[in-house]
Amino acid sequence: MELAMVFFSIVLIVFIFITISSSFFVIRQQTVGGVERFGRFVRIANSGLNFKIPFVEQVFKVLDLRIHQMVVMVETKTKDNVFVKVHIAVQYFVLEKNIIDAFYRLSDAKAQIESHVLDIVRGQVPKMELDDVFENKDTIALTVKRDLSDSMAEFGYGIQTTLITEIDPDEKVKLAMNDINAAQRERIAANERGEAERILAVKKAEGEAQSKELQGRGIANQRKAIIDGLQQSVELFQKSVHGSSSEDVMRLVIMIQYLDTIKEIGVSGKSNTVFMPHTPGGLSDLMTQISTAVMSGNMVDKK
Repeated sequence: MELAMVFFSIVLIVFIFITISSSFFVIRQQTVGGVERFGRFVRIANSGLNFKIPFVEQVFKVLDLRIHQMVVMVETKTKDNVFVKVHIAVQYFVLEKNIIDAFYRLSDAKAQIESHVLDIVRGQVPKMELDDVFENKDTIALTVKRDLSDSMAEFGYGIQTTLITEIDPDEKVKLAMNDINAAQRERIAANERGEAERILAVKKAEGEAQSKELQGRGIANQRKAIIDGLQQSVELFQKSVHGSSSEDVMRLVIMIQYLDTIKEIGVSGKSNTVFMPHTPGGLSDLMTQISTAVMSGNMVDKK
């Protein structure tokens, strides 16, 4: 009898301990628990130490109030018949004002969100060409967020943001796009090179024209100086030697120039050998030829 009483006491103590321990439970920070009594929702348990009636009430579900992220991959076709894979990151959270809906309305929130994203994206991308998809990815993301927010709010979930993280066309399409891009850049580079060559050619022609103009001016100035010097020489010679004519002076000047030229040829180490008649008669002949050439040139200039 005493043994039975001891056993009963032990069982009673264990039962009381289990009852007391099961009456208290802890909800972690940024989470909420749903308490049911005989299968019916009775209240929300917030973070911290909570009490429930043992064997009557139970915490059937705990929801995390933090922001969660999931990535949905959508494979669809564009308006120009290109298949693309669009990766969309969806950040979602539980609406505290609709926690009861979040507890009971959905059995799998992620699957529901994924289904809505697939439907929205496949309704948007087929209306655009591939280039437009890349250019309007922010617009597509905003459309997904707006429509998804409207759809998920009644289930107790809010959408923080949606981001298109990747647009991945078919591999052959990417290679073709790279080839087109390379060809366009090569065409632009060719145009730039042609323009640069044109500018260089124009500048070179302008430089040559300016060089020839300056060279012509130099030659003209040189000839003018020679003429002025000859004129002064003729005038001085006529003043010094009475009775001398202009032809005499010109012959003397031509002879001096001829002798200076012969001297320069002899002094220069790189000059070629020149064979010319060098007798007094030959010199007279040469002077006559030069005078005749000068006079003929003067007559041509006067005409």
